[in-house]
Amino acid sequence: MVSSPHETMHRIFQHDPHLFSRLSDVLGIPLPATVEAVVLTTGATGRRPVERRVDTLPRRNSTGDGSLLLAIAAQHEKDPAKPATWAYDTAYLWTTYGMPTALLVVCQDRATAEWAGQAVPAGPASMPNLTIQPIVVGPHNMPVITDPAEARADLAVATLAAIAHARDPDIGAVLRALSTALREVPENVADPIVECVAQGLGDRPAMETWRNLVASDLSFYTSYLSEQIRDEGRAQGLAEAVLTVLWQRRLHVSDDARRRITACDDPEVLRHWIARAVIAYYAEEIYADADRDG
Repeated sequence: MVSSPHETMHRIFQHDPHLFSRLSDVLGIPLPATVEAVVLTTGATGRRPVERRVDTLPRRNSTGDGSLLLAIAAQHEKDPAKPATWAYDTAYLWTTYGMPTALLVVCQDRATAEWAGQAVPAGPASMPNLTIQPIVVGPHNMPVITDPAEARADLAVATLAAIAHARDPDIGAVLRALSTALREVPENVADPIVECVAQGLGDRPAMETWRNLVASDLSFYTSYLSEQIRDEGRAQGLAEAVLTVLWQRRLHVSDDARRRITACDDPEVLRHWIARAVIAYYAEEIYADADRDG
């Protein structure tokens, strides 16, 4: 599990090393055709590992320009110290691997993305001996894909675009297009995308939309999110069964008891409560043993 939603954006490049070559068309960056793309292990060589600053490190080989190293970093907010770090990492990788190195910064926030794309000189204005200017991917330049056919044409780009536009007013249509596209692909392809989008959306309101789409459109898949949704559905049904038994027996259910029953997400506990609800004298008795044990 990634530590934060914005980091999911760079993990997509690990899942699909050729993504940048296709994304270059979206960003308007002319590149020769890639014949090979591999993800290197960050911090594997050299005296000073860069694994804490460079999140993903793909290398692309082409017939026209040879090899290119792409340092990919996730950025979730403006940080005045970051350009110096990016400059160091880019120069370090260039020196260590002996090949041209580009820096790609991925953002979910428009203001952060626009800030990250600015050119920052290392020296004074009169002597700009070194300037760092990352390529930036974010909501300001990723397409809003609401057509399932377009999403199906490149699922990796569609996934990255959906996460980039997590705060967009059209995010519902974006997620519907992606879930519709995933209906027609094998489960082993769809599962990592389902999880990647869930992690990328985090706790934003769009996550509830994605959960509902997964539950309705992709209910036959066995991804972690799909199983979690099914478990929650089972728990909800069992909680309603507990309340139904108590109601049928004309037992008073206080607001606190109702909240405790409906908040329980453990099917085994709820089945135990159903059995106790059949013989209990009052609603709170069904979980009295747990209170005493606690």
